[in-house]
Amino acid sequence: MIKNLEQLKRLISHDIGIDLGTANTLVYIRGKGIVINEPSVVAVNQKTNQVVAVGTDAKNMLGRTPGHIIAVRPLVDGVISDFEVTEEMITYFLNKAQTGNRKLLGPRVVVGVPSGITNVEIRAVRDACRNAGASEVHIVEEPMAAAIGLRLPVLEPVGSMIIDIGGGTSDIAVISLGGVVRSKNLRIAGDKLNNDIISYIRSEFKILIGEKTAENIKISIGAIVAGQTPLEAPIKGRDLISGLPREVVVTDSDIREAISQSINTLIDSTKEVLETTPPEIVSDVMARGIYLSGGGALIVGLAEIISEYTKIPVHIASDPLTAVCRGTGIILENMEKYKDVLIANENDLPPKK
Repeated sequence: MIKNLEQLKRLISHDIGIDLGTANTLVYIRGKGIVINEPSVVAVNQKTNQVVAVGTDAKNMLGRTPGHIIAVRPLVDGVISDFEVTEEMITYFLNKAQTGNRKLLGPRVVVGVPSGITNVEIRAVRDACRNAGASEVHIVEEPMAAAIGLRLPVLEPVGSMIIDIGGGTSDIAVISLGGVVRSKNLRIAGDKLNNDIISYIRSEFKILIGEKTAENIKISIGAIVAGQTPLEAPIKGRDLISGLPREVVVTDSDIREAISQSINTLIDSTKEVLETTPPEIVSDVMARGIYLSGGGALIVGLAEIISEYTKIPVHIASDPLTAVCRGTGIILENMEKYKDVLIANENDLPPKK
């Protein structure tokens, strides 16, 4: 027996959670879990304006395409920079997620966006999802979604602090009673660290390397705190003087020096958020600690260095890369309970007097 409208909707449409990230897009389907985790990259043929590939296939083309095919990242710093391409990408992921199990209505979608996003940017995300076939679109801030994904008591009168370090942006937020008490959105995240490494290698070794190489070197030997044994890895690039290919060996201390300025800015911003947080909530954060999520949480030694500067214990989320997407899934499963954490749709707001 169908008891209410909510149950009927569930039978005729999918519930889908999307972590629309600068670097990766993750898609959650209610009852199945996370079904897609692919790079937010689209390859476009400029002659025909047709999309050639999306996700992993498109990322493999980065820096390796002929002149008429460009591999683009339609999201910059967590927000839509190319509306049409983003729409194509969301359509592709929604279709892929629902393959073999079509339903009558378009899916009900919950999308994670960076904190501090403008109304225009929110409308762009909403419109892109609607044009991609979604019947309902709900927006949630990424630090809130990540906190819910980590099962933090966000609805209780208890302060929780989370630092979500993604590809394009880092969100530092203090949450209590289903709302963000204090937050700061930074453009210092995975992409910025990659650019720091590219600039450092260019100035110190006179070699030009690509984004993919910088990303790989950051993952393999990047560490904020020096270990007992130094790490090193060979990198190949183009010699800026001779113009010919050359290989050099870089160490973890090189990478540490390259990203040190960005990490210092992240730590200073964390201290700024704590300085403006009400004292009762600060005491909760001191007792319960700061939580790290997102890909940046995996940088070796980052938790220790933040803890050292803030004098607060720092915990790394289990599976930090999927925290936001898991949060959107929990919201979908308990929509009534979490409805107040969503960013209000202009249609839901009471009319102005």
